[in-house]
Amino acid sequence: MLIRGAEAVMTGRAGPGARAGAVDIRIRDGVVTELGRLAPAPGEELIDASGCVVYPAWVNTHHHLAQTLMKATPAGLNTALREWLREVPSRYRRFMDERAFRIAARLGMIELMLSGCATIADHNYIYYPGMSFDSGAILFEEAERLGVRFVLCRGGMTRAQPGYERDTPAYLWPETTDAIVADVERLAGRFHDPSPRAHRRVVMAPTTPAHRVQPQDLVEMARAARRLGIRLHTHLSENMDYLTYFREHHGQSPVAFCAEHEWLGPDVWFAHLCHVTDEEIRMMAAVGTGIAHCPGSNCRLGSGIAPAPRMHAAGMPVSLAVDGAASNEPGDMLSEAHAAWYVHRAAKGATGAADGGADAVTAEDVIHWGTAGGGRVLDLDVGVIAPGAAADIAIYSLDDPRCYGVHDVAVAPVAVGAAGRLVRLLCGGRTLVEDGAIPGIDYAELRAQARDAVRQLGQAHG
Repeated sequence: MLIRGAEAVMTGRAGPGARAGAVDIRIRDGVVTELGRLAPAPGEELIDASGCVVYPAWVNTHHHLAQTLMKATPAGLNTALREWLREVPSRYRRFMDERAFRIAARLGMIELMLSGCATIADHNYIYYPGMSFDSGAILFEEAERLGVRFVLCRGGMTRAQPGYERDTPAYLWPETTDAIVADVERLAGRFHDPSPRAHRRVVMAPTTPAHRVQPQDLVEMARAARRLGIRLHTHLSENMDYLTYFREHHGQSPVAFCAEHEWLGPDVWFAHLCHVTDEEIRMMAAVGTGIAHCPGSNCRLGSGIAPAPRMHAAGMPVSLAVDGAASNEPGDMLSEAHAAWYVHRAAKGATGAADGGADAVTAEDVIHWGTAGGGRVLDLDVGVIAPGAAADIAIYSLDDPRCYGVHDVAVAPVAVGAAGRLVRLLCGGRTLVEDGAIPGIDYAELRAQARDAVRQLGQAHG
């Protein structure tokens, strides 16, 4: 396969190597083999990328696919995190049966793919004793059907959710630590592939260290994960409530608490981290703990802004993530990259910086976080366009009117938060999206299924 004639190629690397220029890309056996001005080889498939820009496929490091059917719910539109959790994911969870869960997963993956994403890490917390379906297996089935790389972050809680300590409904029952560890062992044995370009990974991912698990449970989970050779993930310091909770209950910062309970290290990444000190950043950077930066969701819920530029400068692995569509309705990586490019400039300017905040972050930084940064956080060899790299590639046309006036076309998808057609999405050299469509997907049927599921959820909620 030969990709020819692109106007620009972004490599996913940081710094001076971020741009490869207008080069052709040769792919053999799912791997990039050459960059340059290349002549077609006999029998080689040619992809005409004229009028297009080429990026590494995005790597989404934190999502909640079950929430794809919970967008713009009236009770959650104008609420902060605590009330939103009660009014949206907790309330609708009881109606998330196998059919609705599968539709939500499929729709969420498709949204991500159509933005150029080929690797999806989903923090799935739809687990409780006596469930009638295997939500983890469904996610792997849908990912395999669509061809994306999929990382299952197996969530769970061992304490009742706040507000449900008495008369907890069955769909919010906590699990035991032994049950969670046993299920992670089952899932890892069935699905986990430790190879560098795996299509399937399993991660230990309790919902949050605050409220949802006992401190001793964290230690047991961390040790079980490391025994299995899998990574660890959870939410942390998403809003000010986290700081208050850890100060009042443990007398220390969230990151210090995690360090004491074996939840820091190069095999750990946290979602959000909107409220951290410089000392906490140093602690995480020193051991290689990373972040799934979710600016869209954090803005939507009014939670805050993670200091991702400071984290990156300190050496922390930084990645981009959409989070669930119930708190970030666009549900795609181009919108997320655009939000990341804007929000840090506004945040720096709001501090009163003499020259404003326009130098806070570049488009190249954001692309790096969302591609190679994601690969680093997930410990996958993806997110870079270079000889020897996995051929996970997104080719964007610039035929959308929003791109017509752009001078630096290489950053057009980030600068405008969109592009024209997704001409091609490759994962390991395999075509997943072609000319803006996913082969085999009946969009009219998908829309009807989603509308029906939303109607049923809405009726049940009422």
